[in-house]
Amino acid sequence: MNLAQSTSALALLLAVGHPVFLSGPPGVGKSTIVKDYAAQNRLDLIDLRAVLLDPTDLRGLPFPVGDGDDKHVKWLIPEFLPKEGKGILFLDELNAAPRLVQSACLQLVLDRRLGEYALPDGWQIVAAGNRVTDGAGISTMITPLANRFTHIDVNADLNDWCGWAIVNDMPPELIAFIRFRPELLSQDPKNGQDDAFASPRSWHAVGQIMAANPPRSIERDLYMGRIGEGAVTELISFLEMFRSLPKLDDILMDPTGSPVPRNEPGVLYAIVTGLASKATPANMDAIVRYADRLSDEYAVCLIRDCRAQNPDTANTEAFIAWASRNSNILI
Repeated sequence: MNLAQSTSALALLLAVGHPVFLSGPPGVGKSTIVKDYAAQNRLDLIDLRAVLLDPTDLRGLPFPVGDGDDKHVKWLIPEFLPKEGKGILFLDELNAAPRLVQSACLQLVLDRRLGEYALPDGWQIVAAGNRVTDGAGISTMITPLANRFTHIDVNADLNDWCGWAIVNDMPPELIAFIRFRPELLSQDPKNGQDDAFASPRSWHAVGQIMAANPPRSIERDLYMGRIGEGAVTELISFLEMFRSLPKLDDILMDPTGSPVPRNEPGVLYAIVTGLASKATPANMDAIVRYADRLSDEYAVCLIRDCRAQNPDTANTEAFIAWASRNSNILI
């Protein structure tokens, strides 16, 4: 499932009280799905890195109570377990946790209890982890625990990431590059020799570095430290092309006379993503006139990005007229 589908599935399963396990490659956004869902629904979130826990961290420590024949043991409940309210108990990296920790989670996930402790009714359990095939030091989850979850496989999706990137002000040249080379959005870390590899998380970091305008003399090394040598070679070549494009302001000044590159996908993605980053209600007429000269694929990309970048553009006469004329392709 892509991120949007995974979020919908998560909401449905939590509504009926099913514990959920999100699996997927490193950096795909599993933790983000849970955090965003909790924030959007005003739920508390307790984020536990299961791989860092010991069994006693969950079960607690025993202490004696009573005297004589009534002497017995009770357990000190961990402070991080919720006592009231509503929220999500998030067990991240659960399938990388030691077997004894996974065993300690059995009763918590199935019966919502740990000894004398009971998880409040308003709380739900979500776990996440990488797949065994990702080479992330993951072993198979113990079968009784795995069978207590509904499993959702989360995959990287180009449209999801680009939509997120636009809303979160990622540099337009980076968005254009990912559209041009979508297979680099998420790479298998086992296929390369670098410690760094491309993933939605690492592209986010590249975008933050790029937005800081690093010196050209070191930007390659900075990006390579997040996405590896293979991806950075293509990225730098694309950035050189992007920086040599005609000024976007010239296109906005003369949308019907400015040249439209033909048979150059990288250039076209760069132009439409750059134009969308400048979209306002005032210049939407010019953008639409340029869009009318593009093939359907790039025109739809441009208009959708304008709306995502600046929702007010969707209320302009130019946008409404274009959408009406192209309702068969704007889906």
